[in-house]
Amino acid sequence: MNLIFNAPINNLSFGNVSYNVLREFYKQDDKVVIFPIGGNTDFAAFDKIDQDFKSWIENSIEYRYHNLNKEYPTLTLWHLNGAEKSIGNSNHLLTFHELDEPTFTEKKVVEMQSSTIFTTSSSMKAFSKEGCKNLHKVNLGFDEDFHVIDKPLIKNKIHFVLMGKFEKRKHTKEIIQLWLKKYGNNNKYLLSCCVNNPFLKESDMKHVLGSITQGKHYSNLNFLPHLKTNSEVNHLLNSAHIDLTGLSGAEGWNLPSFNATALGKWSIVYNHTGHSSWATKENSILLEPQGKEESHDGLFFNRESKWNQGSICTFDENQVSEAMDKAADLHDVTNEGGLGMAKKFTYKKTVDSLKEIMENS
Repeated sequence: MNLIFNAPINNLSFGNVSYNVLREFYKQDDKVVIFPIGGNTDFAAFDKIDQDFKSWIENSIEYRYHNLNKEYPTLTLWHLNGAEKSIGNSNHLLTFHELDEPTFTEKKVVEMQSSTIFTTSSSMKAFSKEGCKNLHKVNLGFDEDFHVIDKPLIKNKIHFVLMGKFEKRKHTKEIIQLWLKKYGNNNKYLLSCCVNNPFLKESDMKHVLGSITQGKHYSNLNFLPHLKTNSEVNHLLNSAHIDLTGLSGAEGWNLPSFNATALGKWSIVYNHTGHSSWATKENSILLEPQGKEESHDGLFFNRESKWNQGSICTFDENQVSEAMDKAADLHDVTNEGGLGMAKKFTYKKTVDSLKEIMENS
């Protein structure tokens, strides 16, 4: 297939998905004209990258104007905010959307696309309810650079992990404070948090983390620095017994929790938004949301904004506390249902679905 691909290539979630989608295009010998969003590429996270694949990306970018053809379909992987620009005659948007109240501006952006592709049924339904057409859903795949490390990395402790940038939407503060209330300074348990938010100043991030512990020292709580490579992330997830990232109040997919589950770990997951695309009672400790609250946090989600309006699911302390105990009881049992996800969710299936949508829209 010949196509134009407009997407970021970096260590954030969009960048990781772009990398995996491009790798599948490369495997399928597609001709791809790449326009990197932001103008630059950052391969630092992809320390296992095949050098021929990397050269293919670099050549596709360098010669993009030589190979540009307005008849090629354009696939953009980006937020709704910023996706209004078009390159060719046929424009398709693959986006992550978390909330449940599409704004007028978001609807207009969706209406401009030849097709809009979500990773969650809830977003597709929300926009369909507003009269939007040409909506589709695809599943993401398991990143083949991640793999099971078949040896214990943390001994004599039950290891919990929390990943994802610090946000109200993700319930970061509530998760950590509940965990400390239950297990703080009990060295049978360990919590490792990789929750740095790159969009906050370093001083603000320190203040936020300090507010969680309220000045107390906990011997079994680790705040990790930003993990620079996917190999480091893979090592952290393999060292875990239990993932808490799935307790987020709203997600477009949730790569860390998905990856942890597919590596055979027990993830405690709220059954809503993007999680519902992959989490089941067979592969997760699945919790049904007990209520909703507004997403407004004064930083990333603002009431006056033309973007990102709606609610997130509430954090139910009693429900989550019981789930943490259940997960702790299962910590030395491999999650066989999770391991099966690596074959069920592949980027070949993702790209095959994207191609079918572009060819038929």
